[in-house]
Amino acid sequence: MGTIEDGWERRSVARVLPAVQPRKLAKVPFVELADGRLQGVVSSGSDIERVYVSSIAAGSHAFNCSTNNNRPCGGLRGAPCKHLHALLDEATVQYGVERVARYLRIDVADGASSGADLAARLNGAHQPTPAAVVFSRFLRHLSYLEVPGSTEPLPELHWFPATGTVG
Repeated sequence: MGTIEDGWERRSVARVLPAVQPRKLAKVPFVELADGRLQGVVSSGSDIERVYVSSIAAGSHAFNCSTNNNRPCGGLRGAPCKHLHALLDEATVQYGVERVARYLRIDVADGASSGADLAARLNGAHQPTPAAVVFSRFLRHLSYLEVPGSTEPLPELHWFPATGTVG
């Protein structure tokens, strides 16, 4: 699309931006704008051991919600379920309404201030997508919580260039 954002999103190194507001991770422990979708992991409201992988495609607004082992969410019924609404709400906290709207290509010319406002502007339909990639990334992020704090490089992240060094 020719925006500044397009350039850095296509490189292997991306700036890590701080959250717009602090997030509570209990309901939506993982949210990202990646692979042309808003996607993440949303906790079940009824079963502490169940999570849903939810996503909304940029542009088409095709949406999906299923358990991590690809069982469809019973709340879809032709419209975004409560997990997708929670994902949108937390994405706006993490990235801001404007950035989420721009990424998903949602027109907010008349103003939008919340995930619910963005959800009301979605015009997509349900389209099944595999949950494995998103859930795998979530598990990878969780594994970093178990790494002891250190200033030494992590071997699996060796391909990230050092920043702030003087050569």
